[in-house]
Amino acid sequence: MKFKLNDEVVIIAGKDKNKTGKIIKILRKQNKVVVEKINLRTKHIKKTAEKAGEKIQYEAPLSASNAMLIDPKTKKRTRIGYTTTEKGKKQRIAKLSKENV
Repeated sequence: MKFKLNDEVVIIAGKDKNKTGKIIKILRKQNKVVVEKINLRTKHIKKTAEKAGEKIQYEAPLSASNAMLIDPKTKKRTRIGYTTTEKGKKQRIAKLSKENV
C-alpha cells in the first residue's frame, strides 16, 4: 500500500465519491484506510443503569483501492510512484506533477 498517515485523499467510488479527507488510520493486512469524516456509520449504544443510551458516529474503514492521493501541486487526484535519490533513498512522487509527496 502506498498511502501514509495524514495523506490527503479523494474517494473515487462509493457513496462518498468525490469527497476529500485526511487518512487517520491504515489497516495494511486488510488493505483498508480510515479517512476523516468519510464513510460515517452510526452505532447505537443501549442504556444501562449508570448511563443513558446514545448514538455514536464513527468513520468505518474503506478499501484503499477506492481512494487516490491528491497532488500537492495541482490539487488533482494522482497515482503514486517511486524514485531514488543520489544517496539511494527511496522517495514517493506524484505521477501527475513529478512532485515529492
